[in-house]
Amino acid sequence: MIALWTLVGVASTFWGVALGAVTIVAVGTLGAVSERHHIDFGLLAAFAGVTLGSLASVQREAALDATRRAEAANAMLGERSRIAREIHDILAHSLSAQIVHLEGARMLLARDGDRVRALDRVERAQRLARSGLEETRRALATLRGDAPEPEQALAELAEEFHASTGRACEVEVAGTPRELSPQAGLAVIRTAQEALTNVRRHAPGARARIVLRYGDGAVELDVTDTGGTEPVLEAPGGGYGLVGMRERAELIGGTLETGPEEKGFRVSLRVPV
Repeated sequence: MIALWTLVGVASTFWGVALGAVTIVAVGTLGAVSERHHIDFGLLAAFAGVTLGSLASVQREAALDATRRAEAANAMLGERSRIAREIHDILAHSLSAQIVHLEGARMLLARDGDRVRALDRVERAQRLARSGLEETRRALATLRGDAPEPEQALAELAEEFHASTGRACEVEVAGTPRELSPQAGLAVIRTAQEALTNVRRHAPGARARIVLRYGDGAVELDVTDTGGTEPVLEAPGGGYGLVGMRERAELIGGTLETGPEEKGFRVSLRVPV
């Protein structure tokens, strides 16, 4: 029986069934031609059970292997989808802004020959291209699990905000920091990044504040500003935006709330961990 179980397990289904049938016939024949001329039907049932059990075990292993391959394929597809979303968001934001600035520089040179203002536009486009490249690297690093901790990334975003606007951006971390999944960490970083971009666009002169709270089963991010004190310049369209931030949060079971707060604006993200 042990030999039958092993042989059926390594053979194909057809040859496994054939091997079991031949064994049962052989055992029955030996019983019929023995001195007692008695066929032990219990023994035949036992050999049939061994055959069927071995075949069922083989089928189960094959089904588990197929399930594992399907899960791996789905995970790969999900990873590709996340990478595609990140690259799309970054390029839509960065390239649309670059096009606006370069088109402005072309019009200034063609119409007025104003080389100083045209050069300023080109330099802005250059900074946007460099920033877009850095954002792409940061997003891919986060998806691979090689990104810095959210606290460090938020501190870097605050420094970038201060360097580009001359306004302060405070960062506060509450609770006990813990390791976040790549999706949750990326959602926190990208939401803070887009929220600060919106402050620069729509509330020039405003100060910003970032609060990251680690709670039981969830992490919360609040980005607020004090309201603009300077004229709002025409901002290019496209980019990630509030709709994209909300979609990102919902994809990982989180929520995003936005709205006015005192003189400024508030973006609040909550994602499970």
